[in-house]
Amino acid sequence: MNIGLFGYGKMGKMIEKIAIQRNHSIVAKIDVGTKEIDYSAMDMAIDFSSPEAAFNNIKGCLEHNIPVISGTTGWLNDYENIISYCNKKNGAFIYASNFSLGVNLFFQLNSYLAKMMNNLPEYKVSIEEIHHLQKLDAPSGTAISLAEDIIDNSAYEGWLLEKSQDQNIPIISKRIADEYGTHIVSYENEVDEIVIKHKAHNREGFALGAIVAAEWLNGKKGVFSMKDVLNLG
Repeated sequence: MNIGLFGYGKMGKMIEKIAIQRNHSIVAKIDVGTKEIDYSAMDMAIDFSSPEAAFNNIKGCLEHNIPVISGTTGWLNDYENIISYCNKKNGAFIYASNFSLGVNLFFQLNSYLAKMMNNLPEYKVSIEEIHHLQKLDAPSGTAISLAEDIIDNSAYEGWLLEKSQDQNIPIISKRIADEYGTHIVSYENEVDEIVIKHKAHNREGFALGAIVAAEWLNGKKGVFSMKDVLNLG
């Protein structure tokens, strides 16, 4: 595939490396300061830009009939608008808060555990996420996805950043140097604690997942998720 990269920071460079290893070509690198975009050579677009740029990046690709993979978080107030526009243009789009194949298995495990714990209200759930100092949003999109999956499978009604309140899941966000992403879901009562955890050792897992998703999306139409890509049902 001929891939256009939207966002050429650390993730963009890692995606470029993995894409070339898998015999794809990078035909455009769009970043801060790019004045004009040539869509004509692109078969696929991968967006790891910024919350401020993501909506226009994705919409522009769909407008030019370019399938889009987006891993940018922090822009989801406009998500439904993008879905409507994608369907209107008969386009192809995948958004994931995290493209790591391991994290997407972790999402499934989290949902399954939430269903089991729903009948044990004495256990109180909390989520902790740890990322590098340059991460712009808090909590992470992955932590929000984990919370939403718990809410969908339990009596919890929402989540709160750094706070604990009845029927709301507390999410604790930490920012430290040289941290690629750790997510911990804990259920605790007075006698014991159940913990599931995912820790990324580098960025390669995120980049590989984005390329795998792009390979899967190529030639399809519609709005999909990593559950579709990994056939998780």
